[in-house]
Amino acid sequence: MTESAAESAAKPAAAGAAKAAPKPAARAAAKPAAGDGGKPAPKSAAKRASKSAAAAAPKSAAGSAGHATSKSTSKSASKSPSESTSKATSKPAAKSAAKSTSKSAAGSVAEAVATEPARAESRTALVRRARRINRELADVYPYAHPELDFENPFQLLVATVLSAQTTDLRVNQTTPALFAAYPTPEDMAAADPETLEQLIRPTGFFRAKAKSLIGLSVALRDRFDGEVPGRIADLVTLPGVGRKTANVVLGNAFGVPGVTVDTHFGRLVRRWKWTVAEDAEKVEAEVCSLFPKSEWTMLSHRVIFHGRRVCHSRRPACGACPIAPLCPSYGEGETDPEKAKKLLKYEMGGQPGQRLKPPPDYPGLPARPLGAE
Repeated sequence: MTESAAESAAKPAAAGAAKAAPKPAARAAAKPAAGDGGKPAPKSAAKRASKSAAAAAPKSAAGSAGHATSKSTSKSASKSPSESTSKATSKPAAKSAAKSTSKSAAGSVAEAVATEPARAESRTALVRRARRINRELADVYPYAHPELDFENPFQLLVATVLSAQTTDLRVNQTTPALFAAYPTPEDMAAADPETLEQLIRPTGFFRAKAKSLIGLSVALRDRFDGEVPGRIADLVTLPGVGRKTANVVLGNAFGVPGVTVDTHFGRLVRRWKWTVAEDAEKVEAEVCSLFPKSEWTMLSHRVIFHGRRVCHSRRPACGACPIAPLCPSYGEGETDPEKAKKLLKYEMGGQPGQRLKPPPDYPGLPARPLGAE
């Protein structure tokens, strides 16, 4: 830089420095320097002081200017082309990195959710699902009924005892001749055991069943005046009568609500996760707690109907099941719709039903008599 250029640069800097200087210092500089004893300094000393102050001002101003210039230069210098480029490049890179991080995090969360075990169903959710299944079954089987032929409480009691370990169809094919021979408890109480055994032989376990039938007939004759009692406490005292048989009789002959836990009912309610109990009385208590009492009898018919027609023991027809979306055990059986349809039974599969005298609203065919199958 030339001298003239330095001087021109120093002038505005000096002016800035003078403005920035404190007022007392400026006043002190304007006063003549005092010698010893407060006397004014000689003119030569004053001249020298003014010269040195003038010389110092450009230097300090130049220093300030240089300091400011060096700061701005260092700032601009510090932003090198490579750094600027890296910053510009780093912005989209950071965005993509953030996106990929969020994606991987989301994937990890989804993975964790997928591998997380299913939460236990709440009591409220269980009740709602169970009642919805009951409503769906009511729509599918509006004609559900007890599948034993009977005309009075005694006939229903006898038929239910005979139904153990056999089908209702076989019982219905057997009872016409039985009731023709022994129409009342008094008649059956006086029956010849061997003759009775031969009549009920097609139902299986005929000796044990004959003993139970004669025993309960004697109890009805001697303790209940030949009438079937309408209380469960009395019914379960009869030979061969348990809670299942008692609930069937009470629900269908006396209109007293009850849940019938047979093999079909127990299998289905466990598949539907209404209970995990195996004991029939525990199953009855737990299922009854899910429904209003008024639904118990018809619920039993609907569940048993579904078990006999669709939800079989060995090979359930899952692909043709009307309540498949509500079933936690879907997939245990045949899921192909066409194959599943071939597994349907009775009126659902275009076959005769189990009753020889079905109710008028039954949409299927009546069962054939024994020997006409």
